[in-house]
Amino acid sequence: MAQHRHAGMHSQQGELALDDALNRAVAAWLDHLENERGLAAKTIEAYGRDMRQFLAFLAGRRGYRQTIGDLARLEPKDVRAFMAARRRAGVSGRTLARQLAALKAAFRYFEAQGLFANRAVLRVATPRTPHAIPKPIAVEQALALVLDPAPEAECWLAARDVAVLTLLYGSGLRISEALGLRVAEAPTGTRELLRIKGKGGRERLVPVLPISRAAVRSYLSLCPYHLEADDPLFLGARGGPLSPRIIQLRIAALRERLGLAETATPHALRHSFATHLLGAGADLRQIQELLGHASLATTQVYTEVDRTRLLAVYDAAHPRSLEGA
Repeated sequence: MAQHRHAGMHSQQGELALDDALNRAVAAWLDHLENERGLAAKTIEAYGRDMRQFLAFLAGRRGYRQTIGDLARLEPKDVRAFMAARRRAGVSGRTLARQLAALKAAFRYFEAQGLFANRAVLRVATPRTPHAIPKPIAVEQALALVLDPAPEAECWLAARDVAVLTLLYGSGLRISEALGLRVAEAPTGTRELLRIKGKGGRERLVPVLPISRAAVRSYLSLCPYHLEADDPLFLGARGGPLSPRIIQLRIAALRERLGLAETATPHALRHSFATHLLGAGADLRQIQELLGHASLATTQVYTEVDRTRLLAVYDAAHPRSLEGA
């Protein structure tokens, strides 16, 4: 893998970009992201592209191939000049933020490896990006998505999918949280709460609806595999831990069959959980606790969703918006 990336650095940016030692260092960093950090392939590809663009920018600006020594002498103004050039090229603030994150990750890695210590990149502030507004699904659509599994699925697999999806929508779980549950934690019987460890190790208690508990019981009664207390609650077709990709593909198939928008994803069910609670009068602090957000500011984005929905209702229903008014 490192050799492949080593070869690709010159081929994509030309011989001017960087010398062999720096080329090897960048390739080793990308391998580190894959093998030790476990980042997704698309993220690694994007980070590699970001680094190539940055080094090509420096080489073009300075007129010679970049070396490890050049990066060791880098100043914040060099990074800001790159960011300014990318913005002039029409790159979005979100992409700029990712590119700076890639550079910071690389420079931390180089320092940890003892190549050099230069905090110039770390001193550059991340560009402000507009907060993305979640795209929830209407209540009727969410219920159809959750309770109407694809007809071609085997009985126990269909029951499993319903159980997972009811937890995403009914309890506001992330897909990783639902699939991280163990058999001993299964919300069956009279258990009405789940203790969930979310991002940053933060724990929270979430309620489990009767329909979710019934769905989990149905799945467990049909599952053909013997399950011990410490086993993953949700299994794949071959008996291993269920992959998030399987649920994503299942929702994609349901989305097509039910005629739903591309924004109907597993995570959209969590957004829908929060938005529908807010629309029903739930307190924002309560929703923050249920979602496991560290900051109320993160939860407040759902007020924008609710405001947009209310304005749409107003435009459709208010007499002044009707034809002929």
